[in-house]
Amino acid sequence: MDSSEVDKAPDPRPPADVTDLLLAWGEGDAAARDRLMGVVHGHLRDQARGQLARERSGHTLQPTALVNEVYLRLVDRRRVQWRNRAHFFGFAAQTMRRILVDHARGKNAQKRGDGVIPVALEDLGDVAAAGGVDLIALDDLLEELARRSPRQARIVELRYFGGLTIGETAEILEISESLVSADWALARSWLYRELRGPS
Repeated sequence: MDSSEVDKAPDPRPPADVTDLLLAWGEGDAAARDRLMGVVHGHLRDQARGQLARERSGHTLQPTALVNEVYLRLVDRRRVQWRNRAHFFGFAAQTMRRILVDHARGKNAQKRGDGVIPVALEDLGDVAAAGGVDLIALDDLLEELARRSPRQARIVELRYFGGLTIGETAEILEISESLVSADWALARSWLYRELRGPS
């Protein structure tokens, strides 16, 4: 893949035939899988860029490398029956979160004590006063939130890690946009309080 292809600005939403390609892939059509990845590459790269931009400068993962890792993990999911584009991008958001957290845990294990990997959480509320937030701490809080409210945790994952809109998130979860907005606000408020700690 040459640099001109990497830098080309993608359409904000992949074409409608993503669902058709997913269904064909699910029926064993490897050519459909390859065509799908060509179609969604730009969207996934935008997700990766957005996520990495929230992290500290000098991150060793690059957007293209993150997308490639997501691609490898998606291709390995041979038994997934993709329902539609929303299902696919939701799974991609979850996969991106796992890769980033695994990378952060690996870095922390190497540094032992130098290990906070801060991320900017503007979308989760004003936590600048908290002095930066560790991606691993955020992941741990999301696990706790998932025990309290699985839907709220999933909304945070889709919105924060996947970069999806309220509408796209509602489509994936098959709920109303107003419910997504309400849960998003509640989840952000809870995360803000937990990340900020005692006053």
